[in-house]
Amino acid sequence: MSMRFEELDWQQTAMGDLSLRRRVEPSLGVEVFEVKLGDEYLMSSLFTVAEEELAALGLAASVGDEPASLDVLVGGLGLGYTAIAALRDPRVRSLTVIDTMPAVIDWHERGLLPVSKTLTTDPRTSLVLDDFFAVMRRGPGDGDARWDAILLDVDHSPRHQLDPSHADLYTVAGLQALARHLVDGGVFALWSDDPPDEEFLARMARVFADPVAHVVDFANPITGGTSSNTVYVARSTAA
Repeated sequence: MSMRFEELDWQQTAMGDLSLRRRVEPSLGVEVFEVKLGDEYLMSSLFTVAEEELAALGLAASVGDEPASLDVLVGGLGLGYTAIAALRDPRVRSLTVIDTMPAVIDWHERGLLPVSKTLTTDPRTSLVLDDFFAVMRRGPGDGDARWDAILLDVDHSPRHQLDPSHADLYTVAGLQALARHLVDGGVFALWSDDPPDEEFLARMARVFADPVAHVVDFANPITGGTSSNTVYVARSTAA
């Protein structure tokens, strides 16, 4: 590419201007895909370890070892790495990914990202355009699916949301609403860019069994050091 950045897509959204860019990282000589919302970087294909660990840790806490026995819901499609990691587990029978931005689903349907083809051609995958947070508030109706695992990666952390309307999910009442969408013993796992939050863990403990905050360390090729994210995992006790 003659230009340092190639803009693959740009669209206006209710939360700001959304763009998908491809570039070559000069210090590493590798192709990088980045998503920006306004002036803020949301995600980069340079840093996918914690997104993949969200799926790995969440599904590791899921009960049972039978193939094709788990129905999994992912909140937030992004670059697709959480969804792809979930599909690697042979116990996953179905994978539904909810994203509120049509552009993000369109990127994958057009095959713009490295994992898009693998994700969209897997018969277990369904990409759904909806507001994950609104779905959780509604509660499951008669005949609606209840999930063996819900994996959420949308906001920066429970304290730092992309949109103020998301904040209620991280309250006790919001977590109780989410728990209604899980089968008995189902797992809720959440990615966070912040260190473990003891106040949020205490809230989780009022709704779920044995919540734990896993610190996920990964090499940062830009700084030459180590960066960390947090993955919260807990199990539902409600039938």
